[in-house]
Amino acid sequence: MYRLNIKKLGFAFGLTGAIIYLGCMIVMATAGQEGTIIFFNSLLHGLDTSNLIRMDVHLLEAFFGIVQTFILGWLIGACIAAFYNAQIKVEK
Repeated sequence: MYRLNIKKLGFAFGLTGAIIYLGCMIVMATAGQEGTIIFFNSLLHGLDTSNLIRMDVHLLEAFFGIVQTFILGWLIGACIAAFYNAQIKVEK
């Protein structure tokens, strides 16, 4: 059985989350408030996001958001790898 590298999987999850966060930033910057609402309403199967979307996000707040998203993604990826590797040891 192949063992997962905790650091590499954590980095992959973190980077993926950060890229998705950047994608959201690009949608908000280019589509405007109405376009952003339409985009996320269709993405979330018709869930009304009009009361959730705030367009006046400061640059520092966005920076901290992307850093926090990366850290949470890294932790999720590391946990998945650790749980997977621990399960392999149990099977042996």
